[in-house]
Amino acid sequence: MIELGKFNILTVVSQRDNQYGLDGGELGEIGLADKDAADNLKVGDTVNAFVYIDGKNQTIATLQTPLAQVDQVAWLKCVSLSHAGAFLAWGLPKDLLLPFSEQKGKVVEGHSYLVRLFLDENNRIAATMMLDDFIQDQAFYYKDGQAVQLIIADETDLGFKAVVDNQYWGVLYKSETFQPLQKGQSLTGYIKKVRPDHKLDLVLSQEKYGQKVDATSAKILAILEKRGGYVALTDKSAPEIIYDTFGVSKKVFKQAIGGLYKQRRIVIEETGIRLVDQA
Repeated sequence: MIELGKFNILTVVSQRDNQYGLDGGELGEIGLADKDAADNLKVGDTVNAFVYIDGKNQTIATLQTPLAQVDQVAWLKCVSLSHAGAFLAWGLPKDLLLPFSEQKGKVVEGHSYLVRLFLDENNRIAATMMLDDFIQDQAFYYKDGQAVQLIIADETDLGFKAVVDNQYWGVLYKSETFQPLQKGQSLTGYIKKVRPDHKLDLVLSQEKYGQKVDATSAKILAILEKRGGYVALTDKSAPEIIYDTFGVSKKVFKQAIGGLYKQRRIVIEETGIRLVDQA
């Protein structure tokens, strides 16, 4: 069964000059819009084609890759405004409509917005900013430590609200996130915990805490060696500077230098840490 607004594996069933027809099953033959990209095709080949209904109400296919498919969330730029709404660049020649009824606040040309793609009543692909109508608060089938795809939605008092696998809301806490994040950014994350209310707590690293402390200790020693035995950072330094230098939270850094101090590998001075000469 053909899924509109998504990629489908289809068979080439006809060829007339540079025009190809694909087997659309119950939809009949679907024309392939890409003439140049299909030069090496022949009848009987299979292709992974994106299928959608165009402005002429015809079902067509393309081998080009849009920035998002139906049911996916994406950060898309508004390229024009019209009486019908805003049009977003999404990687295909014809821009994607964001209707006025699907907008939140004023949409400005040249700005980017977090949207979800859906099929309207005419089965044409459109965008919506009403993510809460589609993204669920509760998830039931994730396990702690599981890898997921995230899109950053908003910064909150707690941290960052993120869309998980295009379907669920989750939270990255500020106290555990020390790299700069931007709205619309896509990245891999992990389920830290599925809470009793089935809401998702997220982290950006799967490394266990003890392993991270050990790895940070080794990194501190390596950087001290490289910098002549001294680094002007202590457990009182700003978290952002610690992260920029070692790529870890202030909590992990404090644990690491505390362990190195007990091992007599470093001394902690008022303005920095110094490598102990082991000779």
